[in-house]
Amino acid sequence: MNIAILGAGMVGRTIALDLAKDYTVTSFDVNPQNLELLQSRNAGIHVVQADLQQYSQYDRWLQPFDLVVTAVPGFMGYETLKHVIQCGKNVADISFFPEDALQLDELARQKNVTVITDIGVAPGMSNLILGYYDQIMEVKNFECYVGGLPKSRKKPFEYKAPFSPVDVIEEYMRPARLKENGHVVTKPALSERELMDFDEIGTLEAFNTDGLRSLLFTMTHIPDLKEKTLRYPGHADLIAALKASGFFSEVPIIVNGVEITPLQFTSKILFHEWKLGETEEELTVMQVIVEGVKEGKMKRIQYDMLDRYDAQTQTSSMSRTTGYTCAAAVNLIAQNIFTEKGVFPPELVGRSKTVLIL
Repeated sequence: MNIAILGAGMVGRTIALDLAKDYTVTSFDVNPQNLELLQSRNAGIHVVQADLQQYSQYDRWLQPFDLVVTAVPGFMGYETLKHVIQCGKNVADISFFPEDALQLDELARQKNVTVITDIGVAPGMSNLILGYYDQIMEVKNFECYVGGLPKSRKKPFEYKAPFSPVDVIEEYMRPARLKENGHVVTKPALSERELMDFDEIGTLEAFNTDGLRSLLFTMTHIPDLKEKTLRYPGHADLIAALKASGFFSEVPIIVNGVEITPLQFTSKILFHEWKLGETEEELTVMQVIVEGVKEGKMKRIQYDMLDRYDAQTQTSSMSRTTGYTCAAAVNLIAQNIFTEKGVFPPELVGRSKTVLIL
């Protein structure tokens, strides 16, 4: 099978290296350094330098491929996915764009293709777990706590991001949607902070972020749904102080005759403060809780995940947990295990009877 991977950044590279063990893989990226780094790890992977925002070229670029992975930045994810579907290609997507992927469901059905979206760690792995249990019990409550953290805790933020600070700041700014007692409620990001203890890591703080995404629309029968982000204690206070002081504002100001937004300035500073080194050790922590009724009895299921940077393969934890989940979805499509047509968030894949029997 011939697979195209659009995007050769940290996660796209990990997906390419994993899938190349079983398939013929070609990676597309505008950045030649990303492609050179990928080929240095596996010279058998084909690479194409291309501006993936040139959507008019997709018909020509993607014609030889049986399946496509979209691993582009979020700001261009929706348009990328839309044009891949228009080319009639099956897709696994980890672009995590802000738009509603289900708006592309009708197009995907018209093109007779299978599209699995948001198939990373959370959303992604956590949704698969919920989808599975939603088929075997009456779920009453779902909770997900997740975060990527550096192993080395450097003050003041004790945080490193494997992606752009702007994307992280957006997570801290956007109101969080939760489900409580059957109703969707909106709360400020960073709100309802609580301390939680994790084996091998210690105490972390959890706070509201807008991470439920498709679950708000596909799991409307579940009365309580929430997702919280995990950070080292004190991080949320620092972010809240920056937020309250206007450092995330997009209203331009004039500094020495130069127009700039506070968000641009803050992102530039934080890019260096939060930049994760290529071989810097980090970890991913996730706890998923599902509560409900099975055979007339209340059940509580809890999954705990702790994944660390792999020094042997020089693969970050965030790219492992995100990338390998996406690669698993590719295998579901490639091996005709999941063949339904349309757009499917991971929870709908997890509840599929063809996947449940695995």
